[in-house]
Amino acid sequence: MNALGDRAGFHTSTVDVLPRVTPEQREAILTAPRTTDMHRAFMADIPAMSMVETGGAATDATVPQVFTVAAWNLERCLFPEKSAALLAGQTPDVVLLTEMDCGMARTGQRHPTAELAAALGMHYSYGVEFFEIGLGGETERPYCVDSGNRIGWHGNAVLSRAAPVSSVLIRLDDHGHWYIDGPFAWDRNQPRIGGRMAIATILPAGTGNLCVVSVHLESNADSAHRGAQMERLIDAVEKFAPDHPVIIGGDLNTGNSKDSPHWQDESLFDVARVHGFSWDNNAEGMTTRRSYLTPHPTRSMKLDWFASRGLSMDGARIVPALDPNGEPLSDHELIVGHFAIP
Repeated sequence: MNALGDRAGFHTSTVDVLPRVTPEQREAILTAPRTTDMHRAFMADIPAMSMVETGGAATDATVPQVFTVAAWNLERCLFPEKSAALLAGQTPDVVLLTEMDCGMARTGQRHPTAELAAALGMHYSYGVEFFEIGLGGETERPYCVDSGNRIGWHGNAVLSRAAPVSSVLIRLDDHGHWYIDGPFAWDRNQPRIGGRMAIATILPAGTGNLCVVSVHLESNADSAHRGAQMERLIDAVEKFAPDHPVIIGGDLNTGNSKDSPHWQDESLFDVARVHGFSWDNNAEGMTTRRSYLTPHPTRSMKLDWFASRGLSMDGARIVPALDPNGEPLSDHELIVGHFAIP
């Protein structure tokens, strides 16, 4: 078995509210041996790990023939109102979000995905990447309003003006990259259950259906690992939405490697090309910046991308993740792409 595990595929169960982790489950997570087997047992025991929460209200019947997609890693989403205002200025038909908290002390115990959807007049589909047990890192703790998380979800979402035909959660690994002890362990002091994942939705369009995917690939890994995650993602998308036009967007963590620090060398680009995807609708330039939670003044990386198949492409841009006063909203810029259904 490779490090990604053997449970490729997707989860189609949708609910209005994700069921919470119980106090007994939380205590078991804290006291259990940090092994892959235990992590997989917890994943199977937490219902929310295989569900999609849906909510909000759609305002359009279909996606227009020419449409706009925004993708943004919102770094927990400390500032929902300001973030919604920046998004609204791009008039997106679809928004692909990553690193979205829900019921976390560091983001005021709020549900920023639901708040953004309400502000933008959109439906949302939200899934859990991690159940976060702790309060976060040193830069996050000053923002905590309580001594604990009421819910503890951290995940990805798709927002859309048209209501989805269906929504799924696609798990990209289950071995416990951020939980286990041993050579693959990354953050012993912040145990969390979960792994990288994507939310995919099928949206109605005038001449058929369109599949859009919000994804977050692994940061603490090498190019081969992310390439395998991309292969798994596309395999699941092809089963979920066969023969549909597809847009994959999000934080792919390209160049976040010990073996190869340059995004150009990532294997995931060729993996997607083999399956007919194009990377041509991406603007030139880096997509990270200094933020309140990531205060690295020299950090400059290109992590955020669109890959598309079966669509015409009509340009893309990178929008600075700043409020009107020039204050940062995230450590990732907002990327915006324009597409058309042939």
